[in-house]
Amino acid sequence: MRFLFRRFSFYFTAFLIAISFNFMLPRLMPGDPVDAMFAAAQGRMEPSQMDAVREMYGFADGNLFEQYISYLKSVFTLDLGPSVLMFPVSVSDVIAMALPWTMFLALGSLIVSLIIGVSIGTYASYHRQGFFGQVVPPVLAFISNFPYVVTALLLFYFLGLKLSLLPLAYTYDPAIEPGLTTEFIGSVARHAVLPVGSMVVVGIATWVFNMRNAMINVLGEDYVTMAEAKGLSGFRVMYRYAGRNAILPVATAIAMAIGFSFAGSVMTEVVFNYQGLGNILLKGIVARDYPLIQAILLILVTAVLTANFIADLLYVWLDPRISN
Repeated sequence: MRFLFRRFSFYFTAFLIAISFNFMLPRLMPGDPVDAMFAAAQGRMEPSQMDAVREMYGFADGNLFEQYISYLKSVFTLDLGPSVLMFPVSVSDVIAMALPWTMFLALGSLIVSLIIGVSIGTYASYHRQGFFGQVVPPVLAFISNFPYVVTALLLFYFLGLKLSLLPLAYTYDPAIEPGLTTEFIGSVARHAVLPVGSMVVVGIATWVFNMRNAMINVLGEDYVTMAEAKGLSGFRVMYRYAGRNAILPVATAIAMAIGFSFAGSVMTEVVFNYQGLGNILLKGIVARDYPLIQAILLILVTAVLTANFIADLLYVWLDPRISN
């Protein structure tokens, strides 16, 4: 418990530092961001709404410390003010609409690439002298070295435009009523194939080499040699003895990838016009929607810090000695 409390205190402090930078960012900009937002709204924002936006930013009356306290209150109560881009819809409602799709895209691609990459890396390390171990990892490394946008646009062109096999925009067919129906779920799956597939193609090599390197280090241990000497099957030695211990250093990479996959989905959502946080963030930047931009950045920071905290918990679960 002391270990968990120390780690939680560390990440909570890091979160406070991050949102403090977020608090200072508008104040480092030339001029008043709220006035710029009011001008960009072109009459859609009432003057009375400016006070709410100022309070959300912390531009309330009082000294800097009082403004900071007001800002912290707005963050922890999720009272993020109205969105300029979708006025009069609140920022919280805009994020609530987009966040589930980003989570589906980011976590879905991560899970698929993780399962495939760890499996290939485990098998390739155990049979590293064979054809599979000598050929497959270098091929995957070559593919992953292409810039992501090139891979995404190639899939966009060939599978979407040229062959018309898959849809190129949106999270589902707008003509279908959302619900737990086979038609809707099928539409969501079809629209996710290209964005998820592009992220998997680029990210799979990372997990292959992470697991392969960890496995090679473990395969030389005495307990693996003893398991092989007992006559246990190669599959059991590979996954039960070597694989479980090799996954420990990969755990941090897995948890960190959860956080960074949210940021990485920005380009994906832009290329495939996927209606998640990345797409909304781009539109918010164009519209100078400062409350929306600020809120999305907070989500990305929170995702990265939470993922690192999960990594610490995984380490304790896999190796209890770390908590001592």
